[in-house]
Amino acid sequence: MGTSQLGTEKLQLSVENIGGIDSTTVEFSPGVTALAGRNATNRTSLLQAIMAAFGSDRVSLKGDADAGSVEMQLGEETYRRTLERRNGTIIRGGDPYLESTELADLFAFLLESNEARQAVARGDDLRELIMRPVDTNAIQAEIKQLEARQRSVEEELSSLDSLADELVSLEERRAQLTDQIEAKQAALTEKEAELEEADTDVEEGRADKRELESALDELHDARASLDDARFELDTQRESLDALDEERESIEAELAELTGGPGGDIDEIDAEIDRLRERQRSIDGTVNELQTIIQFNEEMLEGTSPEIARSLRGETSADPESLTDQLMADSEQVVCWTCGSEVEKAEIEQTLERLQELRSDRFEERNSLRANIDELQEKRNSLQTHERERESLESRLEQIEQELDEREQRVEALQEDRSVLEAEIEALEADVEDLQEEDYSNILDLHKDANKIEFEIGRLQTQRESVESEIESIEARIDERDSLQEEKAEIADELADLRTKIEQIEQQAVDQFNDHMETVLDLLEYANLERIWIERTEHQVTRGRRSVTERTFDLHVIRSTDSGVAYEDTVDHLSESEREVTGLVFALAGYLVHEVHETVPVMLLDSLEAIDSDRIATLVEYVAEHAEFLVAALLPEDAAAVDQQYDRITEI
Repeated sequence: MGTSQLGTEKLQLSVENIGGIDSTTVEFSPGVTALAGRNATNRTSLLQAIMAAFGSDRVSLKGDADAGSVEMQLGEETYRRTLERRNGTIIRGGDPYLESTELADLFAFLLESNEARQAVARGDDLRELIMRPVDTNAIQAEIKQLEARQRSVEEELSSLDSLADELVSLEERRAQLTDQIEAKQAALTEKEAELEEADTDVEEGRADKRELESALDELHDARASLDDARFELDTQRESLDALDEERESIEAELAELTGGPGGDIDEIDAEIDRLRERQRSIDGTVNELQTIIQFNEEMLEGTSPEIARSLRGETSADPESLTDQLMADSEQVVCWTCGSEVEKAEIEQTLERLQELRSDRFEERNSLRANIDELQEKRNSLQTHERERESLESRLEQIEQELDEREQRVEALQEDRSVLEAEIEALEADVEDLQEEDYSNILDLHKDANKIEFEIGRLQTQRESVESEIESIEARIDERDSLQEEKAEIADELADLRTKIEQIEQQAVDQFNDHMETVLDLLEYANLERIWIERTEHQVTRGRRSVTERTFDLHVIRSTDSGVAYEDTVDHLSESEREVTGLVFALAGYLVHEVHETVPVMLLDSLEAIDSDRIATLVEYVAEHAEFLVAALLPEDAAAVDQQYDRITEI
């Protein structure tokens, strides 16, 4: 897509068979260019050629041509657009400036048929037009993602709060274990002193003593191993209980999820694709209807004699005479499609039916968009539900696997315990056999010392486990600050996103109201005090839901000769006032959506309802916001604008 940062670069245009143009080459300089001329001088066709180069489909091919093209050079880049007639259908191709022209068609290409101008003239709800380019679905999806992350962060912080309380208990437990270890070490020191004293009293039986000591050492080691096995067995059983509780909790959550939103995501996606395809089809139909309506209006008003002459097979008819025929008071005209004479009223009725059909398609498109929004919301809900279910099922599977592993470990530990108990029983019997009366006291001391050593080892193991938990918790608690920062950032982002749509709406309303106030002051309409938009909310039913829907309502404030203000309706505005209001509304959309960043041109046409002085004022005002402003003006209107503006009189 191109950019509008072109500085003083010119726009060069080469046109073949577009609208009523056979062939022409035109150059535009930055600033204002006035296309000065009477009706039926291909000014609108040239504007359509510019639209075609930028990518718009609201362009007509010359009636007697099978192919047409537009080539535009802007800066160092060249863009080309082609139109080809195949079996009665216009096929468009090439490499235009814009990938999507929705913004440009709405707020930059302000021809008579411009949708924004027409919506104001009809008194339609203006919100849909302003908000159409805003991808509200993407905003809602981003909000849901942030809300999910917010819940996760809050759960982590809540978990850290409970860990902080647990840390206090663990530190108290570590202090208790340290005191107990110190007390046991002091008791062991006393026992070792008693053993040393008892050893000095025994001078004989050293070999028996060594054998007894060896047996006692084996017994000590076996008892230590048994205690380790018992301790680990208790730990594994506690873990099993905790895992059982977690499994029950997850199974309960899964049971609750079973009653969640129903529906098949693939089916919803398929339905969304179908609705979008239908919407694209309707957009195509609307564009074609727009082209047909515009073409027939021009023909009926006599503003396109070249097309009319080519369709009737004439080559030398005077354009002025043909225009006179079409604009005469006669009730009959020559049909430009079949060549026969028809009642003018019939053609006007056909145009009315086409306009009604276009309006129906607009309503159908809005209904489709509402259905797509509802389906996308349902799909997002299903996807969130599915992710939660998959996460729980994955964790449940992990728990089941861990339960199996721990149960196997419990069985192995129980076997180890049985083996150690048998071994200890045998060692105790051996020790009893080695005991002699002289060594009974020493044996008792050894037993006591071994018991104390074992208890010290167990207490040290427990303290190491507690210290490991403390370190783990302290490491996690260190994450609190970053989590708090992330929580604050998420809250700010959510606040911005939740108000983004409303901000855009309010910005659009404020800018329209500001511009309208400025323009009304500049144009000096005598009894027109104010034209402004009000954002209002209504409760509407969508399917089975009641939702709040906002609209943009246009208000008109007039004043009497005595200065009394009263509210009027758009229907009572003069044609000139309606045209100005429509143009200013489109300009507000142009500014709100920053169209100038992607579309460097603004096109103005069909300003005849506004007097020359006001046209000059309006052009000067609009020129401040567009790099290239091209306005189709009658000669007398062109004479009223700044004489320094470029002028094109021959196309």
